[in-house]
Amino acid sequence: MWPNASSLGPCFRPMNITLEERRLIASPWFAASFCLVGLASNLLALSVLMGARQSSSQSRSSFLTFLCGLVLTDFMGLLVTGAIVVTQHFVLFEWQAVDPGCSLCHFMGVIMVFFGLCPLLLGAAMASERFLGITRPFSRPATASQRRAWTTVGLVWASALALGLLPLLGVGHYTVQYPGSWCFLTLGTDPGDVAFGLLFALLGSVSVGMSFLLNTISVATLCHVYHGQVTAQQRPRDCEVEMMVQLMGIMVVASICWMPLLVFIAQTVLQSPPAMSPTGQLSRLTERQLLIYLRVATWNQILDPWVYILFRRAVIQRFYPRLSTRSRSLSLQPQLTRRSTIH
Repeated sequence: MWPNASSLGPCFRPMNITLEERRLIASPWFAASFCLVGLASNLLALSVLMGARQSSSQSRSSFLTFLCGLVLTDFMGLLVTGAIVVTQHFVLFEWQAVDPGCSLCHFMGVIMVFFGLCPLLLGAAMASERFLGITRPFSRPATASQRRAWTTVGLVWASALALGLLPLLGVGHYTVQYPGSWCFLTLGTDPGDVAFGLLFALLGSVSVGMSFLLNTISVATLCHVYHGQVTAQQRPRDCEVEMMVQLMGIMVVASICWMPLLVFIAQTVLQSPPAMSPTGQLSRLTERQLLIYLRVATWNQILDPWVYILFRRAVIQRFYPRLSTRSRSLSLQPQLTRRSTIH
């Protein structure tokens, strides 16, 4: 692939870094602590979700199913990628010696793309579900909501996996990244690398943008119904407000964590003159920026479960007691029905 890398596998680029530099950059204790905190957070969120699903209403069950899919994805992402990264940080093995055929690098590249895109795609799917639930409450059969939600989660997983497998089919490449402890897509000038980098960045950005648009419409609808000239019995239920608060939190976290990396990838592969030299080498500044943005993105897997844990009614009512006084209010569906009959 690169002129001076003929004796190495296709996933190795020139990278001038000493063992001492790797020790300073890659702290094994920080990586292990980060991974353990993330796993514990997601396990706690799963246990809370299991309890909530047993007593949830039909309208809420599909949203909780999406949340379960999101938390499971974050948990597995931390578990699989953390096992590789933490081991590498502790052992500081040379990737060329351990994985000369690039099988481990290709595997890690696939799962990095898969577990990176899944939360963004699931966030967009959850926004779509809430948008339909709020603006079109009678457009879907209620009895199939949970089965449909799991089908959607499965389709999201399949789509993210299909995209992650593209470099193995010849579209782009996965390469070992600075400081030699992880693999990801290549920010090179090869047409396949450019296409794959732009596809990854575009799909992630569109998912965030779609979530923002649909969530904005849903919140505006809820506010219109809540502050409109309607009786208290026709105002939104607390669970609908709770779901939108959680969904907005998930969207904000995903935007803050992922947009810097997505924008950086798009800018780098389109940069002129190219960021990567003909020999496959990136400047140290570019490599460090990629590492920093990737670390910011991984915080998404830790913060997602805490959005659900902290933004539940039981917690919100401690800070906003008035919420509990409307616990018997009905759905906003009667109000939407009334508006449709008037028009």
